[in-house]
Formats: sequence, C-alpha cells, structure tokens
Amino acid sequence: MSGQEFEREGMLAFLLNPTSKVVRFRMHSGLHTVTVPGTAEHRARLQALRTVALFELAKGLLVLLAAVSLYWIDASDVAGAFLNFLHISPDHHFARMLMRLADRLSDIKMWQVIVAASIYSGLRLAEAYGLWRARPWGEWIALVSGMIYLPYEIRLLAHRVTLFHVSVLVINVAIVAFMFYLRIYLPRVKPVLRRIS
Repeated sequence: MSGQEFEREGMLAFLLNPTSKVVRFRMHSGLHTVTVPGTAEHRARLQALRTVALFELAKGLLVLLAAVSLYWIDASDVAGAFLNFLHISPDHHFARMLMRLADRLSDIKMWQVIVAASIYSGLRLAEAYGLWRARPWGEWIALVSGMIYLPYEIRLLAHRVTLFHVSVLVINVAIVAFMFYLRIYLPRVKPVLRRIS
C-alpha cells in the first residue's frame, strides 16, 4: 500500500508506509502541487527552491546596496575604480560603455535611481522569501519575472556574445524552466498520472 493516494472530501491522503499514519493535505487550488514532507522529491524540490531563493536574495541586496552607495559616491568614481581593479584599459569598449553609463547616471536624479532600485529589491526579497518558504506565489513571481527578462537577454546575446551574457541567459532559462515545471507542467500531469494508475 505504500505510496497509494486516497481522495476523500476534497482532501488528499498519502499512505507513507503500512505502519505510518495517513498524512492529509488540503488543496488550495487545482494548480497547487503537493509533495509529501520527508520524501526525496520534497527535499530535492525544497533544496532547488532555496537555491533560487538565495540567488534572488543576493541580487536584491546587491542592487539595493549599489543604489544606496551611489547616494554618497559619484558613479564615475565607482566606474573608474572598478575598471582599475579589473585592470581594464580606458580605451577598451567595455570601459567606454561603463563610463558613458556612469556619466548618464550622474545626470539622473539620485532619488529616482534609489526608488527604482528599492522597488526592484523589494520584489526580489519578496520572491526570495516566497521561494524559501515554498509558497506558490513566490514560484509565480520567479516564473513571470524571469520570463520578462528573457527577450532582453536574448537581444543582448544576439548583439554581442560574451561569457557573462551566456551565463546570465543560461541561469535565467534554468530558473524559468524549473518554475514552469513546478507551476504549470506538474499540476497538469499529476491528475493524468493519478487517473492512469
């Protein structure tokens, strides 16, 4: 009987093994997937979600820290120090592009940059919390926000192929594919598999 599922009154019951108690999970919606706590599938899913959550947390904190630090430090000075640290010549294409961006950033009102970065960071931190706690809304935020960036990343990659652009695209595609699997594919496949078995 191990692993069999019983449906009663809108509840899913899983019999873990013949000597264990039945564990019940209330379904929140038709698109909510349930994994049994303690199983290898549950641990793997939680580990993957928490890895993505840490990545999103790092992105959110990094952007917030950068925006707040720009309030006290001139963007051109930061760009110059960054280029010196990496030993990149000022004549290099990347150096000129970074310095132009820093000059343009100096012209923008700093409060606009800080507000935009705060909104972005708030979204990333909320997403990280939702993914860490394995909340469906966190998975949806990760899926939608990751899909929004894909066309931009593909356009950047088509314009200029660099290791950085390729790695950003690969990571983002992996996150979007995993969230698609969790939020769209699994909820539609599990009922079919349940009916077949």
